Amino acid sequence: MTRLTGGALRVTVFIGENDTWHHKPLYTEIVHRAHAAGLAGASVFRGIEGFGASSLIHTSRLLSLSEDLPVAIVIVDTEERVRAFLPQLDELVTEGLVILDECEVIRYAGRADEPGASDRKGKRSL
Repeated sequence: MTRLTGGALRVTVFIGENDTWHHKPLYTEIVHRAHAAGLAGASVFRGIEGFGASSLIHTSRLLSLSEDLPVAIVIVDTEERVRAFLPQLDELVTEGLVILDECEVIRYAGRADEPGASDRKGKRSL
């Protein structure tokens, strides 16, 4: 498992929910490539309203349902690893916004890092 604490870099990719890469969702391709590249983690967040370079507002409000809501993919890792991943984003993201932010990782731990996690074998106690 990747250990990550202290200074890091966060890359956030803003795209449309309907953006695709070879007939599958673009956000899925980005997450799978980030995983294959061994990055510390990636999450996808679906927006409820927004607009971008096209100035067209996309919203989930009932009276004006949109089929292309905004999506944000957030990836955090060391600066070196994130910057090494940027060429892949350059290939994938033809429309959208990619931003980088310096951040500080306070805690990064998965279930396998919890005390007694190996004894639970995937079972969670209440």
